[in-house]
Amino acid sequence: QVQLVESGGGSVQAGGSLRLSCAASELIENTYCLSWFRQAPGKEREGVATIDSAGNTDYADSAKGRFTISQDNAKNTLYLTKNSLKPEETAMYYCAADPWRSGAFCYTGADFRYRGQGTQVTVS
Repeated sequence: QVQLVESGGGSVQAGGSLRLSCAASELIENTYCLSWFRQAPGKEREGVATIDSAGNTDYADSAKGRFTISQDNAKNTLYLTKNSLKPEETAMYYCAADPWRSGAFCYTGADFRYRGQGTQVTVS
């Protein structure tokens, strides 16, 4: 079972940028569908971005053009770079992974088998 640990959250002013990191306990290269999602208090979980084992990316409409999902296979780390942040994007951000999702089944908003504990992002 892969362990995921997020970091990089914090407080930022509207319009600012953050890069979130997600360290995986085992090799994720070419084997996992990887994703970021967020959840604000009182709101439903919202998928943000996904990258499949071939490197194809998928973004929620709200994230397109501002967020970038990427991975460093040498470090077993997934990233989410966020620009032009908005106050309504204040939430706990989670990374997720699933080795059984691929192709059309690896998409933003899917239910993933593993997830981390989250990192808080506050935009004011």
